[in-house]
Amino acid sequence: MTPFVLPHTLLGDGPHRVVAVHGWLADRDAFATVRPDLDLESFTYAFADLRGYGEAMGTPGSHTTGEGAADVLSLAGRLGWDRFSLVGHSMGGAVAQRAAALAPDRVRRIVGISPVPANGLPMPPEQWALFADAAEHPENRRVIVDLSTGSVRPGAWLDRMVRRSLERSDPKAFRAWLDSWAGEDFHTEVDGSAVPALAVTGALDPAITARLLRDTWMRSYPNGELAELAHAGHYAMDETPLQLIRIVEDFLRADG
Repeated sequence: MTPFVLPHTLLGDGPHRVVAVHGWLADRDAFATVRPDLDLESFTYAFADLRGYGEAMGTPGSHTTGEGAADVLSLAGRLGWDRFSLVGHSMGGAVAQRAAALAPDRVRRIVGISPVPANGLPMPPEQWALFADAAEHPENRRVIVDLSTGSVRPGAWLDRMVRRSLERSDPKAFRAWLDSWAGEDFHTEVDGSAVPALAVTGALDPAITARLLRDTWMRSYPNGELAELAHAGHYAMDETPLQLIRIVEDFLRADG
C-alpha cells in the first residue's frame, strides 16, 4: 500500500487542525454548504478528495478504508500536522476511525457524521443490489439519496446530488469502495480506543440510526458521544448545516 497525497482544500488558520473526509456519493465538495460558516480562527480545515473522487479521479489504488486512512495520515504529515482531529461523513467516518486506530497518539478527536460503523454495514440482497448497481445507474443513486433522507427532500435537490456524484466519482472506484466500507469489519482495531469520538446521526436516516450507533460506535469508544439531529437524514451538511457546525465545532473545542 503506497500512501498518496490527497488533493485538498485548506481553509482557516486556527491552531486546531482538522482533516475532513467525504462519503461515498461525492468528493470534498460534499462539505461545500458548511464551509462559509466554519470558525476559521479556531480551526484549520483540510478537505480532502479520496482516491477515485474529485481531483483524485483516476488515481490507482485498492479503494479501501485502510488505504484511505493511510492516505489521510500521509496528507497530515505533508501538511506538518503532528496533532489533528478527524471529521468523516458516512464512508469517510470509517476512514477516520481507521486513521485514528493507526495513529492514536496523533488524533485529538474524531467526529463521524452518519458514520459507517467499524463492523461495516451488512445489507439484505435487494438493498445490496441497489447499492452495487449504483456505480453504473444514476437512478439508483437518486433512490439511495431519497431513501436515506426520509423521502421528504425536493426533487431538484436529489437531482443535484446525483449530478455532483456522477461528475466527481469514478464508477470503478465507486464500486470498489462499496465492498470495503460496507463489507469490512475492523471493529477490533478501534474497540477501547481512548480517542474522544462523537457520532452525529439524522433522525430521518433509516440506516445509520441512533440505535445502530449506540450498539456499535458507543461500544467501541469509552469516550464516545452521540448526537441526533431531528430534521436531518444522511446528508446533514446539506440538510441542517448550521446545526451540524455548532455540534461538531463545540465538540472539537472541548479538547481545549
